[in-house]
Amino acid sequence: MVVRVATVAFQGIEARPVDVQVQISNGEVRFSVVGLGDKAVAESRERVRAALNASGLALPARRITVNLAPADMPKEGSHYDLPIALGVMAAIGAIPHDALDRYTIIGELALDGAITAVAGALPAAVAANARRQGLICPFDCGPEAAWASADLDILAPRSLIQLANHFKGVQVMARPAPAVRAAQGAQPDLRDIKGQESAKRALEIAAAGGHNLLMCGPPGSGKSMLAARLPSILPPLTPRELLEVSMIHSVAGELAGGQLTSARPFRAPHHSASMAALVGGGAQARPGEVSLAHNGVLFLDEFPEFQPQTLDSLRQPLETGEVSIARAHARVTYPSRFQLIGAMNPCRCGHGTDPGYACRRQPNERCIAAYQARISGPLLDRFDLSIDVPAVTAADLILPAPSEGSAEVAERVAAARAIQTERYRAMGLPGVATNAAAPPSVIESAAALDAGGLSLLRDAAERMRLSARGYHRVLKLARTLADLDGAAEVGRLHLAEALSYRTQLQGLARAA
Repeated sequence: MVVRVATVAFQGIEARPVDVQVQISNGEVRFSVVGLGDKAVAESRERVRAALNASGLALPARRITVNLAPADMPKEGSHYDLPIALGVMAAIGAIPHDALDRYTIIGELALDGAITAVAGALPAAVAANARRQGLICPFDCGPEAAWASADLDILAPRSLIQLANHFKGVQVMARPAPAVRAAQGAQPDLRDIKGQESAKRALEIAAAGGHNLLMCGPPGSGKSMLAARLPSILPPLTPRELLEVSMIHSVAGELAGGQLTSARPFRAPHHSASMAALVGGGAQARPGEVSLAHNGVLFLDEFPEFQPQTLDSLRQPLETGEVSIARAHARVTYPSRFQLIGAMNPCRCGHGTDPGYACRRQPNERCIAAYQARISGPLLDRFDLSIDVPAVTAADLILPAPSEGSAEVAERVAAARAIQTERYRAMGLPGVATNAAAPPSVIESAAALDAGGLSLLRDAAERMRLSARGYHRVLKLARTLADLDGAAEVGRLHLAEALSYRTQLQGLARAA
């Protein structure tokens, strides 16, 4: 007799069905697991054996064969422990045969029979709900799985004994409740920044339209402070965005305690990060920083200090909104539509643009050009705004705190984003929520210009040598400026301001 138990294999954020088949037969005493599993799957035999012994069950002195079907699909991870153990328990009669028929099961076993947390509980719950099954998962993963559906039958035991008692009717487990991550203290506020009014304006524009922003200035001018306060003016995640973000973080094992939050992701990797850490990869093709920042912000401080190849690997996900990781045995695609914020010094010493400063190594212009050449022109072309952030003077620091903080700016950003969401929904694009994500063909109609605006854009495009990408990004930025003003049409002033944010990029592109 063969006992079948349902579980899943993760490919990106998708949970593929896997059939765990357990057979106990006569023959050589042996416990084997087949089905193209990795090292963690092969080691599950010893964890299952020890967990069953600790729970008062001994494996029979017979041949035990476990097949993970389909056998040609790679299986990775330790979440196969629990379905294998329950399959063996059903095969030896420790639990009823039909008790597992309507459940998808994931979980790792400790040697004492405890069931420990695994990554991917939320995608597994979504897949189980789509197949009209319940879910058995570790206790720590229950609050995360409960978000999949209010009608989903979820069992979240702490140990094998507790689960066996539940099936026997001795102990009944309550359904776990969805968990929400509490706010962690006071959030950084724009009111903390004195001076830098033009930089605050650019930050508001970037937040309103989801635009990429590059800040250049000497050390201590406040670039990192500005970027750290960007989450305080961004609107919360919509339910659709929350599900996408949570599934990625669930697969990556970054949902602590199964708690979800509507705050947009803000990722700030160190400049020593590798290409695999940034775009994803490794032996198990895990999501990288660009995917963990999906529907949020990726902040790269000390932008030119990243490896040039690592920076250029961002070009494709910035355009397509997804990243495909190809390996010899698998090809995984993760969503990665993020807002890129970069901060950099004008040169290696950081003071090349200071009045009266003379570089000891070489002329200032050559020092600045050599440092800025570390960033490729095609990557710079993907920024919508580029601003200079000058050093703050003592006169700025002694001024009282600004009267306007993040709350006031967040209201204007939310109003502008609401306009954009409604506009693209009316155009039949419910998946587009910001101007930055709008396709070029759509933005041309959404940001239609009058004769004067077309003449200005034509002259600027020729003088600034705008690429086709740069042309459409100027239109998107002008549309966002009009949305912030509540204007139905893009005016000449909106277009002129949008073009002004491209002038700094032209100098950087010449250096590249």
